[in-house]
Amino acid sequence: MNIGFIGTGNMGKILIEAIIESHSLAPSAIFMTNRTIAKAAAINKIYPETNVMDNASEVIKHSDIIFICVKPLDIHPLLLNVRHLLRRDKCLISITSPVQVEQLESIVNCQVARVIPSITNRAFAGVSLFTFGNSCSNEMQQKIEKLFEGISTPVEIENEITRVASDIVSCGPAFFSYLLQRFVNGAVKETEISQEKAVQLASEMIIGMGKLLETELYTLPTLQEKVCVKGGVTGKGIKVLEEELGPVFENLIKSTHRKYDEDIEEVRRQFEK
Repeated sequence: MNIGFIGTGNMGKILIEAIIESHSLAPSAIFMTNRTIAKAAAINKIYPETNVMDNASEVIKHSDIIFICVKPLDIHPLLLNVRHLLRRDKCLISITSPVQVEQLESIVNCQVARVIPSITNRAFAGVSLFTFGNSCSNEMQQKIEKLFEGISTPVEIENEITRVASDIVSCGPAFFSYLLQRFVNGAVKETEISQEKAVQLASEMIIGMGKLLETELYTLPTLQEKVCVKGGVTGKGIKVLEEELGPVFENLIKSTHRKYDEDIEEVRRQFEK
């Protein structure tokens, strides 16, 4: 099975690296291209057995499964140019949330799926979100899931929860790394701890917390209960968080959904021309 990547920006590169280093696929089975071909060549320099192609058409010709890793508004014009190459035995996978599988199926005759990855997949961890088109056979679904099982926990989702699921899985690492950095900055500003030491302690804390949750010894609420002794230091800190955070996460979700709705509308206009 050969896998193609049209677009080797941040997420395309992360997927290629994770798939190769998890031994989910041999490097020689990867065919890739990018608008700026130097980006694909840079990956090839690290993994010389991979194949850099001149354009999207060449990637499709050599691949059984093709990942489209470009911006949402670049997908429609790209597919119009290459759809004659997308035979029924091939599978096209979009990794962007505003483009629905039904929209892809409206202009290509091949099998279609959407997989929304996360940067955590680079460490063979976290979740990848799956939505399969009606065109996608059971056999192809199993192949895609097996590919991602080596780098993530695949979870199938409905269109209705695409944005919020992406907020948690794909955007979540950025949101919580920002909060963790603010936590570190506050500690450095208000005490004698160095930036380096605070970052080390915070990083090890978040890794340990993840491992605790992974063991299922604690849930998020019970973990808080175990640490937060009534009337103690942690309780005082939680009270500040309750007072200061307010509806910040509700507002965050509202904001991402507003942007998502704008993106969906722009994509809809393209596909309905």
